[in-house]
Order: sequence, then C-alpha cells, then structure tokens
Amino acid sequence: MPSFDIVSEVDKTEVKNAVEQTNKEVSTRFDFKGSDARVEQAELVLTVHADNEFQMNQVQDILNGRLTKRGVDIKCLEISDKIEKVSGNKVKRSCTVKVGVETELAKKIVKHLKDSKMKVQASIQGDTVRVTGKSRDDLQAAIAFVKKTITDFPLQYQNFRD
Repeated sequence: MPSFDIVSEVDKTEVKNAVEQTNKEVSTRFDFKGSDARVEQAELVLTVHADNEFQMNQVQDILNGRLTKRGVDIKCLEISDKIEKVSGNKVKRSCTVKVGVETELAKKIVKHLKDSKMKVQASIQGDTVRVTGKSRDDLQAAIAFVKKTITDFPLQYQNFRD
C-alpha cells in the first residue's frame, strides 16, 4: 500500500551557519560597535544577547533574514516573549527551533484528513504522521489538501512509497 510521512524538520547545519553569519555581520556593523550583541546556539535553542531591547530586535531581524536566505522557515522559530535582564542593563531572549510535528498539530492533521472524506488513512507515529492510501493519486490529493489547510507551520512530505 502506498504511503508517505508528514514531518517537520530543520537542517541544523543551516541554522548553525545562519547564527555564525549573524554574529559576523553584527561584529562588523557600525551601529553595534562596542556592544555585546550576539547570538548563541545550544542545539536547537538560540539566545539573542544585546545591550538594549532595540539592539536585540535588530539582531533578531538579522538572524531571521539569514535563516530565510539559508532555506530555514521562520515559522519553526518560537520566539520567547519574555525578555530577561542580565547584568547591568543588558538583555537576552531565547528562541526555540521547533522540530517534529507536535501532538496537537498531528491530531488536527488526522482530523482534517478524516473529515475530508478522502480514501486515505492517517496515523500518528511519534513526531510524524503516516498517511496510507490505495493509490498514488489519493496520496497526492492528500498532500495538496494538507498544504492548503495547514499554513501556520512548516511541513515536509517524505518517505513516499509505492
């Protein structure tokens, strides 16, 4: 039976490269001269450091631009609303790179596919959703349907088998 997986993955090397490019640009820009503005990466958690909130937003914009140019979807970033004060008047904010289809989103995808009356079955397997059907055309229609209904989170369609 043909099947495919719905996943949400991010290329970690591209995220690392975008962080390095952001730090390089911040170190060479005149408006950041003498400041402690930078981005640190710990696996999938990015921490934006700056001297004040305005500079932090500037660094965040640079990071978002670099991620976009490297092919990483910005929708997978979960930017914290909480701005932490660090020693003196310096500030920092954390951003988490979301990987994997969360259970709520997976349930939503399965529900949408069942409500659409398509001839496919969807099942949640960890952080992926496996969709099976009788024909390749049904699966392609399911991919098009999911692309149309779920627009707020980046999804990839992998492991397509006949």
